[in-house]
Amino acid sequence: MTAQTTQRRLLTEIPGPASRALQQRRADAVAAGVGSVLPVYITSADGGLLTDADGNTLIDLGSGIAVTNVGHNAPAVVDRVRAQAAEFTHTCFMVTPYEGYVRVCEELQDLTPGDHAKRSVLFNSGAEAVENAVKIARAATGRQAVVVFDHAYHGRTNLTMALTAKSVPYKHGFGPFAPEVYRVPGSYPYRDGLTGPEAAAAAIDRIEKQIGGDQVAAVVLEPIQGEGGFIEPAPGFLPALSDWCARNGVVFVADEVQTGFCRTGDWFASNHENVVPDLIATAKGIAGGLPLAAVTGRAELMDAVPSGGLGGTYGGNPIACAAALGSIETLRAERLDLAARGIAETVLPRLRAIGERTGVIGDVRGRGAMLAAEFVTGGKPDAALTGRIAKACHAAGVVVLTCGTYGNVVRLLPPLSLSPALLDEGLSVLEQAILTEAGK
Repeated sequence: MTAQTTQRRLLTEIPGPASRALQQRRADAVAAGVGSVLPVYITSADGGLLTDADGNTLIDLGSGIAVTNVGHNAPAVVDRVRAQAAEFTHTCFMVTPYEGYVRVCEELQDLTPGDHAKRSVLFNSGAEAVENAVKIARAATGRQAVVVFDHAYHGRTNLTMALTAKSVPYKHGFGPFAPEVYRVPGSYPYRDGLTGPEAAAAAIDRIEKQIGGDQVAAVVLEPIQGEGGFIEPAPGFLPALSDWCARNGVVFVADEVQTGFCRTGDWFASNHENVVPDLIATAKGIAGGLPLAAVTGRAELMDAVPSGGLGGTYGGNPIACAAALGSIETLRAERLDLAARGIAETVLPRLRAIGERTGVIGDVRGRGAMLAAEFVTGGKPDAALTGRIAKACHAAGVVVLTCGTYGNVVRLLPPLSLSPALLDEGLSVLEQAILTEAGK
């Protein structure tokens, strides 16, 4: 990148004329069902900055939804991708395999929680990983029921839409959905006021009374819920559920698609309470921006599926595997788990101070570089205010994302490699947007 793109810089309004022209072309060519948070068209990215078609540079506090943990073009990722593309781009691992796939699975053995024997299988997306985790659990247990939680998000395929809680925009009009999916309350400390063990007891009671523990193949949950609002369960919730699963022969599936690969300040969010999932679904941050996902789990569960029962034409594509090896190398070498913790140490106090000053932030939460503020007016969710704050940030050249069942959460997912100066500047823009829109 040039010297002109090492800091936030606005040359036009956001979006500018070149982006608006591209948006018109898009309207004539791309299905309307594909939305975009901010219709600026990116031509390059580096160092936590996005450069658009008009030459504007924006601070990225979204990371493509927790994907570019190592940055937008980490050298180890770029170099490995170039080298692999020069050798071959595809053979299909199910036809003629290659070492890169095996090496990624070996890394997952070492990195994921637990020291038990493990196996992995690679896919293209987080939804694919979650769906295949359910398949594996059903095959291994001979049971059908799957338990998920309020506010959950697990994907957009038919089965994962059934697992996902929120109707609009993810499920409305797309049914019927896969059967034998049961939803129970989770842990939402800001709203339910329960301790972790209390919330777990309520969920387990619902499972046992309405389903029966001996009927459940899998409990599937996000250690920190993503689209549902970056909801961090109260301490003790995850261990209590994991223990119940172990006692009842239920497969405990951690959906770490958004929380994995150092995003929360550890390699996986399950580690924060020493929870060892039976199966763990990963994607997003695994491959530095290329499409790759995985299910990693106990060998006896993974091997319960007969040969040919798992896979896909592009799953574990050699270029994506090369990118994953470069991403893992970067996460290790740069200690980006520690960088994520440093981001939390900067962001959380500032968000809490803004909340005290304005009175419109009901809760500040999250871990590492997966952080959020929930906006309320009179204690009630205020999606309109949240939307105005996000738009003000966008207009000022800072990319933030919203989420939450009630649409009232601003979430921050900066690249773990983002410089302290750019993080500080981005937070200052967010602070001004909150003060302005809250009328303070």
